[in-house]
Amino acid sequence: MKPHYKRAVFADGFTVSIQADSGAYSNPRIDHAHKYDAVELGYPNRPCPFIMKYAEDPGDLTGTVYAYVPASVVRKMIEAHGGLIEGEIPPLVS
Repeated sequence: MKPHYKRAVFADGFTVSIQADSGAYSNPRIDHAHKYDAVELGYPNRPCPFIMKYAEDPGDLTGTVYAYVPASVVRKMIEAHGGLIEGEIPPLVS
């Protein structure tokens, strides 16, 4: 069964879906990888400067997906938004 990670909610109120599996824009593009070095983000509740350049539709920053966002960028985004308080994040490389 393909994993589905619950929407991530951060301390400052920012929310975004973070997915990694065989059907997502992630690397590796497999289900249940030990670690992912890039993941797919989707539908943030507000624009985030850390991920803007990965937007599939730069004209709709809250209604699009963000492909192959590097784990290092995701970690910076998490830190900038005050840390995860609810939801799930796929396992990321260090």
